[in-house]
Amino acid sequence: MAGISETAVYSIPMRSRFRGIAVREGLLVRGPSGWGEFSPFWDYGTAEARRWWPAAVEAATGSWPAPLRSLVPVNCTVPAVDGSAAQVIVGSSGCRTAKVKVAEPGQSLSDDVERVAAVRDVLGSSGAIRVDANGAWSVEEAVRAIADLDRAAGGLEYVEQPCASLAELAAVRRRVEVPIAADESIRRAEDPLRVALAGAADIAVLKVAPLGGVGRALAVAQACGLPVVVSSALETSVGLAAGLALAAALPELTYACGLGTTALLDADVTSRPLVPEDGFLPVRRVEPDALGDVAGDEETTRRWEARLTEVIGSVTGPARSA
Repeated sequence: MAGISETAVYSIPMRSRFRGIAVREGLLVRGPSGWGEFSPFWDYGTAEARRWWPAAVEAATGSWPAPLRSLVPVNCTVPAVDGSAAQVIVGSSGCRTAKVKVAEPGQSLSDDVERVAAVRDVLGSSGAIRVDANGAWSVEEAVRAIADLDRAAGGLEYVEQPCASLAELAAVRRRVEVPIAADESIRRAEDPLRVALAGAADIAVLKVAPLGGVGRALAVAQACGLPVVVSSALETSVGLAAGLALAAALPELTYACGLGTTALLDADVTSRPLVPEDGFLPVRRVEPDALGDVAGDEETTRRWEARLTEVIGSVTGPARSA
């Protein structure tokens, strides 16, 4: 691993189950530029996981574009919890925009409606609510759900990835007035630079790690020609710093970004985590000085080192778990 001098595996419990996981794991790498993060989810195969590696290398050994702003507005993220828990999350966040997870397996649309209505109660009329279905609905399900959720929210800012495919997104977009955002349709595409979003989405949600780094994500933002929301992939503050670098480099930043996700983790790799203050995050690098508190055990470390070997072909140089 040219330029990489150190690796460290972390394992951090989630405060609530999110994206089907209860513990977030990953691998940090150190180089001359600082630290980067490699943490593809375990449901990603080798080909998809391989895309995350250049983002870690870029952070550790390369450079990021010059920032155009020093603060980035962010939303809080509400997992598929009950209404009372949702209100606590939103009320304690300091954010004026909330992203609410919906279409959770095992839950009903009425659960989603209750959660969104509870968020509106605590945000008041001036806050913005967006929902994310992670591609779970059919076209007909999406149309019905969006109508109900829009009423519960008193107006949704947008709906993120209501269906799985671009064709389905386009069909939903023709039938609803709420703006549609594309996420998985971009980052899981074979060539994100060539995804034709015309007619399928109003907003592009971009995540640095799955797109291969800040530079590549910025190229995708320029190619798609849509307003961009920069979102996290549930990284630690080390990974979030790359997302902030992208958000800071965008010529225009119309929407709050989904980068305030350290609140979903029970700990972090640093004593200075990226935590929103009054709905904003500072644009800065992060030094993981608390790795010893969240170090992966021997089995977890072996799994991540094996996964990295599988992704890049070989691992050289010193490695440690804390």
